[in-house]
Amino acid sequence: MGRSFSSQTRNIEKIDHSHRSLKSRKQRQMNLSDLIAPGAIIPALKTKSKTKVLQIVAEKAAELESVCEQQVFNTILQREKLGSTGVGNGVAIPHGQLEEIGKIFGVFARLEHPVDFNAIDDQPVDLVFLLLAPENAGADHLNALSRIARFFRDPSFVKKLRHAQEIQTLYLFLTRSSSLTLL
Repeated sequence: MGRSFSSQTRNIEKIDHSHRSLKSRKQRQMNLSDLIAPGAIIPALKTKSKTKVLQIVAEKAAELESVCEQQVFNTILQREKLGSTGVGNGVAIPHGQLEEIGKIFGVFARLEHPVDFNAIDDQPVDLVFLLLAPENAGADHLNALSRIARFFRDPSFVKKLRHAQEIQTLYLFLTRSSSLTLL
């Protein structure tokens, strides 16, 4: 009988540990507010090409993190050559990893006019979220990328971003909407 009681106690401890571990992961779940600042938002980007969009968001990222603009651009361009980061519904999420940056962060741009991004649904892109991570970010980079993709699959979220024109409004939509739990 002592053996089964001991066994039950270990099982309860395992369940409790699993519950705490799951709770801890949920608490650490990254929100867009962890990735973006108001200064990382371009509210009305005017350009007609994918390459120029990538150059401008790379320039903004380099300015924010004090890294070489050409290195940021080359990193995201190399990733783009592997396959378009146009994920559909007018959204692109270019991304890459750089040794020189210290944290995962993003730059958001709302384009005045959609541009061809060779997206998976063949639709032009008007919303771009650049995600950059340190080379040693590992799974955190992929988790952030996955989280961003989930937000941009929400039609009401995307609609709000398309209609907002001020940096403050875009920042509010990006950060407040993202604080809702999406599992």
